Amino acid sequence: MTENKDIQVAKQTINREIEALRVLENSLNETLSKALDVLQKTKGRAIITGMGKSGHIGKKIAASLASTGTPSFFVHPAEASHGDLGMITEDDVVIAISNSGESRELLDILNYCKRFGITLIAITKNMESSLGRAGDIVLLLPNTGEACPLGLAPTNSTTATLVLGDVLTTCLIERKGFTKSDFNERHPGGKLGSILQKVSLR
Repeated sequence: MTENKDIQVAKQTINREIEALRVLENSLNETLSKALDVLQKTKGRAIITGMGKSGHIGKKIAASLASTGTPSFFVHPAEASHGDLGMITEDDVVIAISNSGESRELLDILNYCKRFGITLIAITKNMESSLGRAGDIVLLLPNTGEACPLGLAPTNSTTATLVLGDVLTTCLIERKGFTKSDFNERHPGGKLGSILQKVSLR
């Protein structure tokens, strides 16, 4: 039986995104450890920023880090230009996300980091972009195009960014020896909280 067009497109999309993740996996090197060293040793918070779809993914990364022992929050780059730069201190580390590396809205944050000596971890596919050149540490995204039939809508790039954020989170959990009990302290609500509460009472 021939698959209908929807199933064909669905499988094609999934396979293209899997391919992008394979490229990401094979590109990992000592730069990742350098980024983790900075995040583990920082005296402040991890500040995540990004515009558009990168920003949506950035919010999830910030939430994952915060719930697993790395104080973190998201700063919207447009709001940063209107006063929220004051949320970022010299003790913090900034993780800026832009697939192209040329999001104009990030420029004020990049300049702020340079002016005050704040470590900047860049996540981009383009080392030679404005973001790539500004980053103290650059974590490269796979340059595999997008799974979208038009090659335009963020698909491969956002999936790879999300997974890279999960990599940072899980590596820091391992490095810090973060436990279920520690997680429960930060996640008392919902189904996860109830499960962990039952475990902790035994």
